[in-house]
Amino acid sequence: MQTHHGVQSSTLRNYRQHIVELLSTLGEHPEQFTADALHTFILNYALGRSHALAKKRVTAVRMFIRFLITMGHCQPGLEAAIPALAEWPLARLPRYLLPEEVDRVLAHINRTTPIGIRDKAILLLLARLGLRASEVAELALPDIDWSAGTFSVIGKSRREAKLPLPQEVGDALLEYLESARPSVKTDRVFITAIAPWMPITRHVVKQVAAQAIRRAGINAPSFGAHVLRHSAATGMLRQGASLQVIGEVLRHSCLETTAHYAKVDIALLQQVTRSWPGGASC
Repeated sequence: MQTHHGVQSSTLRNYRQHIVELLSTLGEHPEQFTADALHTFILNYALGRSHALAKKRVTAVRMFIRFLITMGHCQPGLEAAIPALAEWPLARLPRYLLPEEVDRVLAHINRTTPIGIRDKAILLLLARLGLRASEVAELALPDIDWSAGTFSVIGKSRREAKLPLPQEVGDALLEYLESARPSVKTDRVFITAIAPWMPITRHVVKQVAAQAIRRAGINAPSFGAHVLRHSAATGMLRQGASLQVIGEVLRHSCLETTAHYAKVDIALLQQVTRSWPGGASC
């Protein structure tokens, strides 16, 4: 998957736990796998879990079964026994913070300490540009073009994109690099705050976001890096940016994914909703 499809190592690590549980449950002889056993394995996991978690298991198991079939270790066509989970596009509202809540998160950073200076740069990349946690963690010094005011980011499926570097974000990055970043032999931008010095992981980015939201005393719909990514998108929409522009900044491969954010203005949607024929209300 990494060689032929560009799947990132972090994604493969997430898949691994599902594959290990598959082998622990069904046995380590895939030629003996049956459609009924695979079907039951997926459904038992899906009960009582979120759609997102269940979908990850379906994706991981289907990927692995297809690989086994290709290698001649599994019955052809067995991947069809893995049930698809029903999901209606755009059925849920995006989880996000209001602009004033994002400002509160940024205002509660202790900018007098090296870790605070680092976290400010991390949070601005999440909240202003909508980067994913893994993209922040993997940002490298050669990715930043200071003279052009841009930087490159490697997103999903190893797709590279060039994004503008706003003044506020650039200033925060420069302050961190000049006054707070440990001097270590790595080109990664962000380094751990406590020795031994090493590049941070996406889990550290998620922790930084979650701690900052809680520190600001915000009752957020979720805690972590992704809620700030959603907040960046909804903020751009409220400022008049088109869905196409938002999709380009967030690097969505499909405009339908970006259309998810068109529902954030509930009051406006209520104004354009037509009354039920006959004038009845419910």
